[in-house]
Amino acid sequence: MELTSSGLRVLITAGGAGIGRTIAETFLQNGARVHICDVDEARLQECQAAWPAPGITVADVSDPAQVDRLFEAAVAHLGGLDVLVNNAGIAGPTAPVEEINPEDWDRTLAVNISGQFYCARRAVPLLKAAGGGAIINLSSAAGLFGYPLRAPYAASKWAVIGLTKTLAMELGEFNIRVNAICPGVVAGPRMDGVIKAKAEARGISEAEMREQYLGLVSMHTFVTMQDVANMVLFLCSEAGCRISGQALAIDGNVETLRT
Repeated sequence: MELTSSGLRVLITAGGAGIGRTIAETFLQNGARVHICDVDEARLQECQAAWPAPGITVADVSDPAQVDRLFEAAVAHLGGLDVLVNNAGIAGPTAPVEEINPEDWDRTLAVNISGQFYCARRAVPLLKAAGGGAIINLSSAAGLFGYPLRAPYAASKWAVIGLTKTLAMELGEFNIRVNAICPGVVAGPRMDGVIKAKAEARGISEAEMREQYLGLVSMHTFVTMQDVANMVLFLCSEAGCRISGQALAIDGNVETLRT
């Protein structure tokens, strides 16, 4: 089974830390050329110092003008595009729906779904010019279940799956495959913050909240960033060349998100 990404030209949003950085490292380790963006310039500089010749751009994907600049920089660095990984996303507020500020709702959807649209519309002509390729959209287990106290996040992640399936239908004839990854509870600082916020909202300890999350998973485990990166690599490799239009859960079998 061939899992190499040798020669692929890959653009990853929010690649300066977390899942995005792990995806970028995995592609680089398997021979790809990589360009990343992030809103945090310091993290991008760290990546540039640590990796062999990555391209970097400071960009907020919720701003179409910044996305335009990102793609100009990525094409200049890569000479084209074979893979777009729409990884950028934010957790959004944790609160009952009647307590959520409209500004927080708008910001969550602007990053989590509008940003994916802005990037996809710029990537598609490049992928067509390359004769095909892959788009990977990061959704979530919250794109498969309801998620109490996280309405903006869940709504945005369901929207990602709708975008994914629609683009897969539009682009299949051009040999462009489009899939969504739905991570479950991913161990790391971001999930630690979600657990802390939800514990505070419920008036319980973080340890209790963490155990409640583990109780929702058949395998009683969180997944790792590398688990997610491995699936992204698989989908973009020759081994995954017939997979498109799917929402693939990497989650140890999350049974529900009702804690």
